[in-house]
Amino acid sequence: MTTLSPENSLSARQSASFILGLHPFVRTEAWKFLTGYYSWQSSQDERLMVDSTRRKNYEALCQMYEKIQPLLENLHRNFIETRNNIAYDIQKLYDKDPLGNVLIDKKRLEKILLLSYVCNTQAEYQQGFHEMVMLFQLMVEHDHETFWLFQFFLQKTEHSCVINIGVGKNLDMLNNLINFLDPVFAEHLKGKGAGAVQSLFPWFCLYFQRAFKSFDDVWRLWEVLLTGKPCRNFQVLVAYSMLQMVRKQVLQESMTGDDILLACNNLIDLDAAELVSAACTVYAELVQKDVPQPLKDFFL
Repeated sequence: MTTLSPENSLSARQSASFILGLHPFVRTEAWKFLTGYYSWQSSQDERLMVDSTRRKNYEALCQMYEKIQPLLENLHRNFIETRNNIAYDIQKLYDKDPLGNVLIDKKRLEKILLLSYVCNTQAEYQQGFHEMVMLFQLMVEHDHETFWLFQFFLQKTEHSCVINIGVGKNLDMLNNLINFLDPVFAEHLKGKGAGAVQSLFPWFCLYFQRAFKSFDDVWRLWEVLLTGKPCRNFQVLVAYSMLQMVRKQVLQESMTGDDILLACNNLIDLDAAELVSAACTVYAELVQKDVPQPLKDFFL
């Protein structure tokens, strides 16, 4: 990924990531290109300079945070509450592999989450961020890399996992998509299954992290989202595809909203490649139709 020839277009490189996925050996470096941490056109020397600058900027932010922390504690009630929430969430994280080896440094993770909360006014801390940032910490070696990759990831995905920015829009468009592509299912979800779709917000808040059988599968899906292919807001097509997995059972058993939510929560150990393929099939179906303008603006 760091020695791609200049004649390879950005689109071609992103398409390769989308179609084939990333090999674990190149994932760490490739993510820096996909998120915008590095420019696709940068030279090796330029990337070394960029990384050095990002490290210094991160250290400067840490120093700033240490200086203003007493002020935040005294004047901002939300800061103490958020700090306690972060500490509580991190404490619940299981940080060891099956052999008992420690996977993550919880203190470092807590520091990165607090710094992100203070510095990123668009994305206030929400439950689930600790799990997302943990995956970035597992991917890279240094704290400044974890911090900036998370920030760039949020930007590149248009903050669509943030509750007060993108999650509500995702849920609304998921409803619109069901109404357009599957009127029979939509009718049930408006009646006996009312409230089920709006209760699926954790899917978007965590970008489906808990639905997969491995971290590699989570990274695989996130890599697709970062490419912007085959369309914008692909996460809603993913959610639609997951709902289709329970559709038959929901209609046969005439499930209520709570039962539908339970069935959706039981969608675990999924294979990312299969889910991406299913969502692509939905996209292919969508583009063959006369799509309503709101859906067209959102996806196309």
